[in-house]
Amino acid sequence: MNPVLEAIKSRRSIRKYRPEPLKDPELEAILEAAAYAPSAHNEQSWHFTVVRNKDLIDRMSEKSKELMASQDSDWLKEMGRNKMFHLFYHAPAVIVVSMRKDAMSPLVDCSAAIENILLAAESLNIGSCWIGLVRYYFSIKEELPRLKVPEGYEPCYAVALGYKDQAPGAKPRKKDAVSYID
Repeated sequence: MNPVLEAIKSRRSIRKYRPEPLKDPELEAILEAAAYAPSAHNEQSWHFTVVRNKDLIDRMSEKSKELMASQDSDWLKEMGRNKMFHLFYHAPAVIVVSMRKDAMSPLVDCSAAIENILLAAESLNIGSCWIGLVRYYFSIKEELPRLKVPEGYEPCYAVALGYKDQAPGAKPRKKDAVSYID
């Protein structure tokens, strides 16, 4: 099978990682793939902050969980109060993806870059998980300077990365997701 299609079909969200740090050449290859994502008018409206500092990763998880625990949603409350839950699943690296505020289509641009991160990681047999709940951490304005996000950008998502310590199987795909008009 074509290796790109194979990576697409085999990629899974990994929620259990081995503790060893990623090798720099692998991380650099993943970041390069992110930078090659398509973007509106080729604005490349993203910025990537690589966090390998365990204390900061843990802090982002804890601060997010504090806010999650105060939400109206029962499932968010439960996750936020769960002492065993770690937002990044104890991954040794997290890439915070920030979008340029004045860009034409920054959230879409960053989402395309994230998909490239996920697929590049899979092609290297590295686990990844797109983390949306980190938005709770991003909402704490006094915390944002810790991420060293450049002026004019705001963080939107994060991706947990690490060597896989699990191999989840494929989930069924919807069969009615496509219509043809000839």
